[in-house]
Amino acid sequence: MKSKLSPFLWGGLVMVLALALTFYVAARGQVFFEENQIVSPDISLGPIIAYFFGVVVVLALVLFFIPLRWLRLIFRALFALMFGYGVFIVTGLTWPVVVAGPLAVIAGIVWLFWARIWLHDLLLLVALSGLGSVIGFLFSPLTFMIFMLIIAVYDVIAVRFGFMVWMADKMSESDTLPAFIFPRQIRDWRMGLRSVRFGDLRKKESDKREYSILGGGDIGIPLMLAVSVFFKAGLGSAALVGVFALVGLMGAFLIQLLWLKDKPVPALPPIAFASLIGFLITELA
Repeated sequence: MKSKLSPFLWGGLVMVLALALTFYVAARGQVFFEENQIVSPDISLGPIIAYFFGVVVVLALVLFFIPLRWLRLIFRALFALMFGYGVFIVTGLTWPVVVAGPLAVIAGIVWLFWARIWLHDLLLLVALSGLGSVIGFLFSPLTFMIFMLIIAVYDVIAVRFGFMVWMADKMSESDTLPAFIFPRQIRDWRMGLRSVRFGDLRKKESDKREYSILGGGDIGIPLMLAVSVFFKAGLGSAALVGVFALVGLMGAFLIQLLWLKDKPVPALPPIAFASLIGFLITELA
């Protein structure tokens, strides 16, 4: 039972830490935007949907056609840039650029050549918080809530027909994975990212799996919604939406634990549904 609850506890902890860091970065960003008289462009729903599914199509084509040896180079470079940029956003709003810049470069290089599971999870958390704080500013809460519900439907379809599983498997083969990895044994947190293979994980029963995986989007997308609410309605409303997103995430873990054992579970639908409840409460309050 303890091993089965491990992903539940780690996932909840990651969501809480990500929300706390994101709200801190968003608050610092709010000061920066106000000082520089920057206003949200309130991007409409059409462009964000087109961009998202365009990225999905391009990513699928890249994974299908490009040989594995090239995928490793391309994706590892992209992940190093993403982690470095996330660190730069988080630290750049607090410290001078001459400090934040080198820290971002060091973070990307260290991950590139020394990608341990604990480091990967930490940098992914920082990157999602930093990027979420910027992206959430670009949309109104209603627009992003609708987008989140659409992506939740896509998540169900993609998992049901194996598309999401196929993408995760291919990306893990390239020694990259846009997901949090939760080992069951403390000593395994020091393992290299190359030891994680999503395809091998699926072949094992849940009781025999050495680690579990939580998609980065299942954390990053609700963070963006919370940030969007933060810039419109303040910290209290954003925190309420974040709490409901956490409840949805816990619900996804319970669904996997009690009903869909040994099967991949699309976590975004319960997260989106719970977030919608929180969002409606903030709108009606």
